[in-house]
Amino acid sequence: MKARIFKLFLVSALLGLGVSIKAHAAECIAPANPGGGWDFTCRQIGKIMYDIGAVDKPVQVTNMAGAGGGLAYNHVVAERNDDADLIVAASSATSTRLAQNAYAGMTADRVRFVGAIGADPGVIVVAKNSPFNSLGDLIGAIKAKPGSVTFAGGSATGGFDHMKPLMLLQRAGFTDIRKVKYISLDGGADAITQTIGGFTQAMTGDMSEVVGFLKAGEIRVLAVLTEKRIPGFESIPTAKEQGFDVVAVNWRGLYVPKGVSDDTFNIWAGRLQKVADSAEWKAAMAANGLAPFTKVGGDFQSYIDEVVAEVRKLSKELGVIQ
Repeated sequence: MKARIFKLFLVSALLGLGVSIKAHAAECIAPANPGGGWDFTCRQIGKIMYDIGAVDKPVQVTNMAGAGGGLAYNHVVAERNDDADLIVAASSATSTRLAQNAYAGMTADRVRFVGAIGADPGVIVVAKNSPFNSLGDLIGAIKAKPGSVTFAGGSATGGFDHMKPLMLLQRAGFTDIRKVKYISLDGGADAITQTIGGFTQAMTGDMSEVVGFLKAGEIRVLAVLTEKRIPGFESIPTAKEQGFDVVAVNWRGLYVPKGVSDDTFNIWAGRLQKVADSAEWKAAMAANGLAPFTKVGGDFQSYIDEVVAEVRKLSKELGVIQ
């Protein structure tokens, strides 16, 4: 009892002197409402960091929805630029929107990207009775007659699903990307239904959107857009092994304010790597349909720079941005 009374007295005294008492080791901003990918990233990574001892106090999660992640991005740049205790959830949508100037002129170099430790792999899909038996067959048909193939995708025109086949075609030397037909639908399920029904010749999306259709035998996945084949789906080749050097995944990761020190950046990178290496994260990925995708520290920043540059170039060619 005496110890408890002394502790309460000490806390009151410190607060009276203006000394803050932090109940959390850090804060993770999820740039969206509760639920969904960014919220999952903050809550799962933050929880595992604490559970495995990478941080000594629970990580506080703050939901900051608005402008597709732009509100949080502007908040970090304008008001939290040197906050060493702040991490922010990010994904492929973040880098795509930055490339397309969707964050009110904010650029990708206004923060530091720490890493990604899981991803929903990009896929190129055809119906089970499609005449295309490989990614090379599909790309070859488009190069020979661009209007003969229409892709369906769950993102808007110029969005990440649209970009995936365009990246593949550019690797194949096809540059007249405005001739590539793309139909934007309300989500991956609608896109794959259009392809199964024969209304489009191919679907561009993410692995989590097609697994059920694949298991039902209604489709064939011509390629996964990952570095290596996906565990559990080893029969599906990557685009890279078919000669198209494209990695396009909906990664899940973090960024930190630009003004933090290199030491702080490296500390967060180390913490994220510990999560990536943990059994707890592997279980979380399996439960949520994520594939391994680990790029942490400077390696990830280089990856972001390359993706942003490519998406910006393609977006200009499409007329999505000036």
